[in-house]
Amino acid sequence: MNTTSYHLVSHVLCPYVQRAVIVLTEKGVSFARTDIDLSNKPDWFREISPLGKTPVLVVSGVPIFESAVICDYLDETLEPRLHPLSPLERARHRAWIEFASALLNAIWGFYIAPDESALNAKVGDIHARIELLERALSTGPYFGGELFSIVDAAFGPVFRYFDVFEQIDDFGFFAGASKVSAWRQRLAERPSVRAAVRADYPQLLMDFLLERGSALSARIRAQGLPAPSPVQNRTESRRP
Repeated sequence: MNTTSYHLVSHVLCPYVQRAVIVLTEKGVSFARTDIDLSNKPDWFREISPLGKTPVLVVSGVPIFESAVICDYLDETLEPRLHPLSPLERARHRAWIEFASALLNAIWGFYIAPDESALNAKVGDIHARIELLERALSTGPYFGGELFSIVDAAFGPVFRYFDVFEQIDDFGFFAGASKVSAWRQRLAERPSVRAAVRADYPQLLMDFLLERGSALSARIRAQGLPAPSPVQNRTESRRP
């Protein structure tokens, strides 16, 4: 019987937190979750997160930080295994997890772009990255084929951003990327991916984007999309 306790310290919008939640859910682990406000970090959080970031997984009182480390720890200690057994294929998967993080950085650049010229340049950058991903995919339905893996856990939160972006405008991010589009849809249907965020996540993210004062914010206003709700004050005021 596993008597280990798991407490995930998180932020409601953080995609890296979502990776950890997905892996914990895939492992069938019972865990507590505490959302914090990163713009007003509690002292206890500073003590367990030297980098001041989420997620932090407290395992029987011992804090582990950084999502990649958390996911690897969970995969080393709990069944079912989500990384490939082959060392070479496992390394390849880890490399594409880093690519997912780089894509998140590109998304950040997109939603803070100050003007239309910069916004369009970021659209092109993201589209080029998705084309690279298209060439790397197998026949599906998941990144490595039939089995769900930690690469899938990393990309589920990435693709979730685009669900909201597509409410704002048609940016053509996935044009010509049929395999990525099919993979994105399969991940959106996965129960662990769906359960990684609150039901109000789309509105919270829309609120966050509108607060940026960016070119994307201007498009949201031009579309007449819902204005920020009062709950936005409880979310991170910087980067999710």
